[in-house]
Amino acid sequence: MGGGRFLENKSKVIETTDANYESGQAGQTFIGKIKYALGPGILAILTWLGAGDLVTSAVAGADYGYGLMWILAMSLLLRFLIVNVMSRFQLANTKGLTILEGYGRIHPIFGYFLFIYALIMGHLFNSYMISGAGEIISTLLGINQPFIGSMIVVGLVFLLVGRNIYNTIEGVMKIFLALLTLAFVFLALSTSPDYGQIISGTIGFKIPADEGGYGALLVAVSIIGAVAGSISNFVHPYFLKEKGWTTPGHLKLQRNDLLFSIIVCIVINLAIWIVGAEILRPNGIRIESIDDLAQALQLTLGRTGWLIFYLGTFAILFASIVGKSTGYPRLVTDAFYVINKKRRDKYDGDYNKDPMSKWVMIFVLFMPIVWSIPGMPGFISLTIGVNALNIIGFPVIAIGLLIISNRKDLMGKYRNSWFENVCLVLATVLAIWSAYELAISYIL
Repeated sequence: MGGGRFLENKSKVIETTDANYESGQAGQTFIGKIKYALGPGILAILTWLGAGDLVTSAVAGADYGYGLMWILAMSLLLRFLIVNVMSRFQLANTKGLTILEGYGRIHPIFGYFLFIYALIMGHLFNSYMISGAGEIISTLLGINQPFIGSMIVVGLVFLLVGRNIYNTIEGVMKIFLALLTLAFVFLALSTSPDYGQIISGTIGFKIPADEGGYGALLVAVSIIGAVAGSISNFVHPYFLKEKGWTTPGHLKLQRNDLLFSIIVCIVINLAIWIVGAEILRPNGIRIESIDDLAQALQLTLGRTGWLIFYLGTFAILFASIVGKSTGYPRLVTDAFYVINKKRRDKYDGDYNKDPMSKWVMIFVLFMPIVWSIPGMPGFISLTIGVNALNIIGFPVIAIGLLIISNRKDLMGKYRNSWFENVCLVLATVLAIWSAYELAISYIL
């Protein structure tokens, strides 16, 4: 990404103002303006709303009602704050640095950490997504062979990524995803949820007693990892650059776009949570497999609901596998460029030219299939466990962000507000406490 940086001298940085933006867009059609204004936010929603959100929200609702709702509310707030600070750094820093290059300016150890962490988490994220997609293929085809289903999924992704036909397939996937989202929202509204309990759970600030197959602390930490602490939050600045939002003048546009995506995330996560609390929990259904999740729609919408669930969930998983298999090679390669500047210069900072990114893609896509071998943990367990592991890297990410976003030589007048700094400090403390409690409860 080094090849795309703008001029280092602060006085030469071009700051496009809102007035410039409005005048530049004056000649566009209304639809054109809408597309311009909502670009990266749509991509962010598709990137963030993966199996992690679906499983953690459903499990939390089914096992604990609304007792852990405050964790979701806090995590979504932290996601907005963290991604907004990351985006502001990339748009407004005076050296034209990417977010990963900013971390590298603190100390080389951040580059090494992010390189290793992104490589491991890319593998683990795809492990449960490939496992879940394989289970769905196995169910839909009636073959009762999830491992074969996983191999089919990996083969399809490998053959389709980068080809024109994938754009058509992606369009179909979005239709299935939209149907699943509408189904969950419809079910959530039709259950007449207890809004008093929702409010009480949102301001409860306590961990309930353990119920179901997963402890309350594990579920809580998994929610934090899936939403606030996910390394996938690093992907959003890439979307900004691809959209052409590269200057401080795009800050307001970026912030409104991000707010839109967070609101959509709130609606979808809340709908899934309500379905778990109002349909699965009263019927005594504990989510131990993907089939248990399907019962929420099947109980109320019959066979049609069952089919919508499996097709929509497959769309989420397949799109996420493609996203992780193409996005993480870029993230890992960029992190390596922070460590090895000679390699970055050799390929002009273009990961597409670097064979390393192709090897990373192969590793991230093909190696996770080992988790689908019979006898390995199932899809739900993998999802909860992997997202809980996100908490390990959260303190490093938060501390690094706190440092680079407050450096006067990099950010000038765009440094953090006191509120943002307080939230980042609290997020760091929360992550360290969560990791410690998790280790005490499940490891030590």
